[in-house]
Amino acid sequence: MTNAMEASGRARSLKPMVKNRAAGSYARALLLLAALCLLAAISGFSQQPPVKPQKEPTPSPAPAVASDGEEQLLSGDWGPELLYGILSSQNQEAQYALLRATFAAGPAIIPQLTEALKDDRTAEYAAQSLAFIGGEQALPVLEKLLSDPRDLNLRRFTYGALAEFDSPQATDILFDAINKSDDEPDRTVTESAVIALTVRTDTTLLSRLAAAEKKLQDVVIQDDLGNARAVIEERAKYLVTPEGKKSGASIESAVRTYFIPALEPPPEPAAPAASPARKVIGKAPPASSLPKPRPLITVDVLNVTLSPDKNRALARVLFEDPTAMAYYDFVLEKRFGNWTIASVWLGPEVEKPEVGTRGTRHAAPDSGSEAPQ
Repeated sequence: MTNAMEASGRARSLKPMVKNRAAGSYARALLLLAALCLLAAISGFSQQPPVKPQKEPTPSPAPAVASDGEEQLLSGDWGPELLYGILSSQNQEAQYALLRATFAAGPAIIPQLTEALKDDRTAEYAAQSLAFIGGEQALPVLEKLLSDPRDLNLRRFTYGALAEFDSPQATDILFDAINKSDDEPDRTVTESAVIALTVRTDTTLLSRLAAAEKKLQDVVIQDDLGNARAVIEERAKYLVTPEGKKSGASIESAVRTYFIPALEPPPEPAAPAASPARKVIGKAPPASSLPKPRPLITVDVLNVTLSPDKNRALARVLFEDPTAMAYYDFVLEKRFGNWTIASVWLGPEVEKPEVGTRGTRHAAPDSGSEAPQ
């Protein structure tokens, strides 16, 4: 597995929250709907013929108040509570489905996500959703996370989202994060910056990556930077080939191009020169009829979610080699009619038990059933 794209687990404790303004609006809408239903019921009642009053029944005793240990209905702004319930679920597919739904809503939901950033329990979901939605509208909100005082390490979402902004300013921010990685307690923050630089396939970055690799003491990040340079070089060579020039024709081909350094077979050794003393008489020997072996590395696009304008896509991808499986989230953008990778995010990783010795690092999520677009 390419070390430049590996990252450690991302489970984090979530802290108490503040109320969500959007949930309050939704609660008020529910009250308005209830009032309208009540008005309709009163109007219908007034048209009925009068009936003889009956003796008022004895009122039932009031229900007992639930004790502290019992389940109670949520009151007030229950929206954040519901959101947190989904995010804290053990079902990872439910969490991913929530991210897909947010992505499908598009930039119109950015104000609500900005409010959700204020709540420690929903801040990580909001930051990841903003990074997936991306674009010029989400960037100002994501930039503020670089100075966020909470111990949530939300900067990694800003660094990952900067992959789609091919500018000197964005590049400098990413290298600044890499150069400070020896003092960074969370490697996933630095690794997000490294992955962001590999998305661009910009060979002008190779010298800066090499310089950063020599400067750092963290051997894991050094290894990531070395692999990043190799990936950029190999992918750049592929992109100038006839096949590489067609890589943006579909979402699947764009995704496979990102992994092309791992998917391309190694060059075949040169055939030894024939001895001048020997001559082949008759027809050439037939080519081997044995089937080609199955590739050791596979890449499968499991599902695709499109943005409202159909110009961006969120794809869940499974990368598998003989030792492990890794789930990736790809954000792609259509530019000049071709699909281009905007950002890449490493998700759950699973070591194969027959090969790995440390057991499963993350539980594999249920794959979606939606076909790639």
